[in-house]
Amino acid sequence: FDLVLHVAYGKKPLARSERVQKIKEGDYFAKYEGKAREIIDLLLAKYADEGITAIDDIGDLVVSPFSEYGSPIEIVNTIFGGRESYLEAINIIQEQLYTE
Repeated sequence: FDLVLHVAYGKKPLARSERVQKIKEGDYFAKYEGKAREIIDLLLAKYADEGITAIDDIGDLVVSPFSEYGSPIEIVNTIFGGRESYLEAINIIQEQLYTE
């Protein structure tokens, strides 16, 4: 993505960690509090380490540190209030990561 932006538009490529920092400086996740916000922060950290494919599947919630919050079903249903709400948070993350 960054390579295309750089070649096509002359934009400075951003590291994943820079993209995460940009999101954290914004107010995109103000509606999420407590454990939901903790999960979002963990997803952003995982993205910074491993890339977008590390957060685009509910099955990614099986591994530590997410497993400390419960099973993927418990995280999605109890912490986020259902699949749609969880997927909305993921979509916001993905949109904000790649918004220029």
